[in-house]
Amino acid sequence: MFLKYLFLGLVGLCAGGVIAAGIFAFIVTIGVVIRLIGKTHTGKHIRLIEDFIVAGGTLGNIVNLYEIAVPGGYPVLLLFGIGAGVFVGCLIMSLAETLNALPVLSRRIHLTTGLQYVILSIAVGKGLGAAVYFILNIH
Repeated sequence: MFLKYLFLGLVGLCAGGVIAAGIFAFIVTIGVVIRLIGKTHTGKHIRLIEDFIVAGGTLGNIVNLYEIAVPGGYPVLLLFGIGAGVFVGCLIMSLAETLNALPVLSRRIHLTTGLQYVILSIAVGKGLGAAVYFILNIH
């Protein structure tokens, strides 16, 4: 019985490692990290930024997997939510830019000016939807 659990644990750990490596490779491939470093002019701290990205992903998974209470309560979770939202927004925009989705969209709907308002309305809609979900405790 012990060997069965040991084997299942090892397989689960390996599968999780492969998935995590794939996700981090995807994030690097579409250029989120490079864009953020370019916009913030923090190229001299590239190793530190990469370390924080890996540490954030690892700690986030540990907290989620083991259901660890986050010290600091609501303010810390609010800051985490804002940071995660900004990162997901950057990830989505990098992916959309990589796929050239926005130019195709603007040509199809004959949008010559105001693309920034379309992007802003998508972000506001996503934020309001998340706020309603969490405030009303919809599950």
